[in-house]
Amino acid sequence: MTQTTDRHADGTADGTADGTAGGTCCEEYERTAGMSRRRFVAGMAAASGAAVATTAFGDALRQTTYAATRGGNVLVVLSLRGGVDGLGMVVPHGDPGYYAARKNTALPATSLVAADQMFGLHPKMAPLTWLWDAGEMAAVHAVGLEVPNRSHFLAMEEVEDADPTSSVRRGWVNRMIGLDTGPYAGKPLEAVNLGDPITPTSLVGPTPVLATGSLDQIELAAATGKYAARRRSQLGTVWRGVPGPLGIAARSAMTTVSEVGPVGDKTYKPSVTYPRAYPSAGLSDALKDTAHLIKADIGTQVVTIDYGSWDMHTDYGTQAWGSMQTMVGGLATVLDAFMRDLGALRSRVTVVTISEFGRRVAENGSRGLDHGWGNMMLLMGGGVAGGKYYANWPHLDAASLSDGDLKVTTDYRQVLGEVVSTRFSGRAASSVFPGLVYDPIGVMRVT
Repeated sequence: MTQTTDRHADGTADGTADGTAGGTCCEEYERTAGMSRRRFVAGMAAASGAAVATTAFGDALRQTTYAATRGGNVLVVLSLRGGVDGLGMVVPHGDPGYYAARKNTALPATSLVAADQMFGLHPKMAPLTWLWDAGEMAAVHAVGLEVPNRSHFLAMEEVEDADPTSSVRRGWVNRMIGLDTGPYAGKPLEAVNLGDPITPTSLVGPTPVLATGSLDQIELAAATGKYAARRRSQLGTVWRGVPGPLGIAARSAMTTVSEVGPVGDKTYKPSVTYPRAYPSAGLSDALKDTAHLIKADIGTQVVTIDYGSWDMHTDYGTQAWGSMQTMVGGLATVLDAFMRDLGALRSRVTVVTISEFGRRVAENGSRGLDHGWGNMMLLMGGGVAGGKYYANWPHLDAASLSDGDLKVTTDYRQVLGEVVSTRFSGRAASSVFPGLVYDPIGVMRVT
């Protein structure tokens, strides 16, 4: 067997002598996905007081922030954690280098959906082709960080902070919300303590955010039933005027419960059935809650959701079997249900996928894929100039690769910046992404 080793910036490596995935990188992903409480406390020390207060009352499974006005646009950021294989999701079947590098795992061009002369979608994406055909879905390829970073933890932090000009830990979503000048500006809407109190870097910052496992979990302890009003009054008296992070957090929690709690208390009846088959039951619940929030029209502006793991060093598989086709199928079927459930409200909602990095162009010795660089992003819903692929394609022949990786020719912040600036008034890309020389690629319609 040949040895496949991928040395990370943090000293960890992918692969072992026989080409199987080494324990180090997979363990690194697991450590990232389930951060220890010690690391969380250390991270809080680097955050601002308001951010500490909001993260201390939340859970990392989903996070929601609120807009200035009701009836406005909504951005759903779906993080494909673990480094999704962009070349397997949006397949460059027109590039011979793809088939040369993947003798065992390449998808036949005839199996792809929504294909043009160069690209096509994984066949398990078939449930979403109605959006593609309607011009409501697009893909951008060869996107990512300006400089390769193959450490899950470091790359996640860098992607979600999205500000290489500063050492301050503040996420791009938090900066976006911080630009709000409407009636919701600065109003702390967050949830109560719901277990694992970790918020992703994209939301960390001085503007309060909500983090909760599900809408029906948003409640104040011992503040239900006939004693609810008395309990709320007592808590209000205790925490009124208390300075510092704890005071902010307590008042934020009470405000959030009073405004968001009633939504979670109502049984949501979607217009479609959300699939719950493995591996996407969690994603299904999160997107159903998202549809509930949007239809409740309480001012939700940004929703971020995690769906992983895509860290497929082994058991990647083919069109017929393996982790990749299972994960892609789960993603597509749930997104299909979500977009159909929204109905006409899709015009207000834009979904964007993001991941910390792509995978290597070539298979490893275990017919899996190690950490790479260039990747893809999917966009669907309101404002998307869809039905096409966007790429300054660098090609996959050996001379065109960067240390065995697909090169990044489009900064991922350009894509996010285009979504933000076209869908949210007063949110300039350069303000949300400091240091970015904004150069839109046209994936969003300008209205």
